[in-house]
Amino acid sequence: MGKSSKMLILAWLLVLMYYFYQYALRSAPSVMIPQLSEAFGLSAVGIASIIGLFYYGYSPFALIAGASLDRLGLKVVIPVGAVVVGIGAILFATGNYTVASIGRFLQGAGGAVPIVGAIYIVSKYFPGSRAATLIGSAQMFGMAGGFAGQFAVGPMISSGLPWRSFWIVMGVAGIVMGIILYIFLPKEARQEKPDKFFKSTLNAFKIVFKNPQSLLCGFIAAMIFIPTNVLDMIWGVRFLQDGYSLDYGAAVMRAAAVPFGWIIGCPLLGYISDKIGRRKPVIIGGAVVLLLGLVWALFGRAGVFPPFSIALMIGIASGSGMIPYTVVKEANPQHLNGTATGVCNFITFTFSALLGPVFGWILVRSSLGSDQFMMKDYQVTFEPLLVGVGLAIILTFFLKETGHTLRKETGHDLPSI
Repeated sequence: MGKSSKMLILAWLLVLMYYFYQYALRSAPSVMIPQLSEAFGLSAVGIASIIGLFYYGYSPFALIAGASLDRLGLKVVIPVGAVVVGIGAILFATGNYTVASIGRFLQGAGGAVPIVGAIYIVSKYFPGSRAATLIGSAQMFGMAGGFAGQFAVGPMISSGLPWRSFWIVMGVAGIVMGIILYIFLPKEARQEKPDKFFKSTLNAFKIVFKNPQSLLCGFIAAMIFIPTNVLDMIWGVRFLQDGYSLDYGAAVMRAAAVPFGWIIGCPLLGYISDKIGRRKPVIIGGAVVLLLGLVWALFGRAGVFPPFSIALMIGIASGSGMIPYTVVKEANPQHLNGTATGVCNFITFTFSALLGPVFGWILVRSSLGSDQFMMKDYQVTFEPLLVGVGLAIILTFFLKETGHTLRKETGHDLPSI
């Protein structure tokens, strides 16, 4: 293995560690809602609105991160993103509503960078025939962070760790991580002169947004990821406590089984997609299993299946939401891989940002303004998720197949745009 190959693998692993870190911060608030409610003097719905600000930062900066990577390279964009997440975590620790809200927004803004960076590295430096496997493996690291943010942080908080201490330590870790990333990431040639940066960026966005396949990928990924981004990451622990009468510790463990399922599902489904050389069957199959799991979680009877099995199934199946990220880069010009990934991420998490408060509003309305929720309130609130996953299945039939098997059969490297 040459020196350049070793440097690329190191860069890949460092970016994945950054992704693990930001996902842990994304999911951690779900296990400390009572502590946050007391500190901020807000109801659980009010705290959920602050937590959801992550996605308001994530969505627009997914676009900026993708375009910037195509033009400025890894060494400039990725370390800055890690430092921004760290600063956001420290601001969140202040306990001041306004400052913490800005901090949560910054966590999202910096959090948009690592997955786009990881996919950028895969697209530019690794074989296309292994793209779905590698992108799924990248998401596995993120999901491991999501799992740690619930499974590891929950017991720490319940055993007495002050929530402010957690956020300060994680903030400092983000800043240190940014410095390490700057030292070790390879420097790439600048793609554009400064005076042409904005014009070329706008042209890149125009190409990607005008491609219907880009929009379809974003919509499909959004519908598959919203159940995990909103139901599990924000409301999961509370849902299991209220709806299934689980104590706090059991609810944390059960909610953490969803991101643990992602750890399995993302690389597994990516590998299957690469192995069969097709993308659409894997997306549809995963979405169908996800739909069945959500139906049972909301309307099924407790005790029929072994503990953790439904949550684990939901997590594994939702790994199919990463396949559109492979499709979007294959359906757009290769030199716009970062921009295409950013656009897909932007669409995906814009839905989470916009719909998160809507679900909170429905939940309060269903409970007649009470902060005590029943299972029927959660059923009314999250039943639309089933429609969303069903829509993702339907939209996938309109997606053009980009897997390498089809390209070999047709003799075309890329689908027509």
